[in-house]
Parts: sequence; structure tokens; C-alpha cells
Amino acid sequence: MTEKMEIYKCNVCGNIVEIINPGAGELVCCSVPMENLTEHSNDDNANEKHVPIVTIEGENKTIRVGSIPHPMEKEHYIIFIEAVSPDKKYLKRKYLMPDDEPKMDLKLSCNYDKFTARELCNIHGLWVKEYNGENN
Repeated sequence: MTEKMEIYKCNVCGNIVEIINPGAGELVCCSVPMENLTEHSNDDNANEKHVPIVTIEGENKTIRVGSIPHPMEKEHYIIFIEAVSPDKKYLKRKYLMPDDEPKMDLKLSCNYDKFTARELCNIHGLWVKEYNGENN
């Protein structure tokens, strides 16, 4: 059974899909099952930093990828950064390209003090951080 907002990747062709409406079927691409990307939250052993970092300056919130800037090269970059409300009703996503700065400014129309920050690295997968209303 799939769950809302799960992300799957085809390890043959590289297609990436996100579940919008959960179902019981298996996701298949290129005649093989797609990989359900695991959300990682700790990169102590990674060469680059991937965990999203939320900073607050007054009313503005910014999500940056890693405690040091993530590489943004053609071969290795962040595909998107997003903020998801706790009830999964609200989502703000920014798609990135190589050479873009790996950050997203938040100006949320909903008034959530808590949200999940997620980012997808084209090589190292899906990374998350729960934001609880304070700098982290």
C-alpha cells in the first residue's frame, strides 16, 4: 500500500514519481518495481551535508540544504526543496537546477509554526527535518 507524498524512483531510467492518491498497487517502471525512497534525517557520515536547515529572520523563514552548501553541479544537485504542513494539506516546493543556490525562502499563506522540510538530492536521495517553530 502506498502512502500520500511517498516518492519512488526507477533505478533503470531515473523516473521519479510522488504519490498523490494512495493505492494498493505496486509501482513499476521499465518492467521492474520502483524504489520507495527512504527519508533520511541524519547525515553524520555523509561527505556533503544534506539535512535541511531552517533559519528565521524576523517573519521570514528560509530552508537551506545542509550546514555547508550542497554542491549544485550537473552531475550532483538538489532537485527540489519543500515544506509540508503536519496534516499534509499544504505544500510549498521549489524546483532547482544545477548552479542554483540550494535554498528556498518561505512566505507561507497558512500559519503553521511546524512543518517538515524535505529535499531530494539526485544522487543521495530524500532528506527531511522536522521544524518545530524554532531555529534548528
